[in-house]
Amino acid sequence: MVRLLWVALAALSFAVGFLGLFLPLLPTTEFMLAAVYCASRGSPRFEAWIRSRRHVGPLLENWERERAIPRRAKFVAVGMIGASMVMILLHLGEGWLRWAIVALLVAVAAWLITRPEPSRPMR
Repeated sequence: MVRLLWVALAALSFAVGFLGLFLPLLPTTEFMLAAVYCASRGSPRFEAWIRSRRHVGPLLENWERERAIPRRAKFVAVGMIGASMVMILLHLGEGWLRWAIVALLVAVAAWLITRPEPSRPMR
């Protein structure tokens, strides 16, 4: 039963991480790291499958090895964060919540930009 719970958590984390490839406010790498962790507890085969994914495996490897994010991933993430900020500024009414969200997005973008790039190119 416990193994099944780990696998279910891994599948949920993988699904949310996959959505993060397309949605700007969902962090892909963090959810994929959670998916790998949960899968390693419940199904080593599922863990290996996650790591073998073309778009996910190299990101996980770079993060685990060097805490590094590829330039292209940074560019896409910061671009999506910028688009989110524009949408928030255009559609969220005046007030503190609007500026708090924008400040949070700026902080996330700054953190992303300051992460190192991988020393070896992605495979």
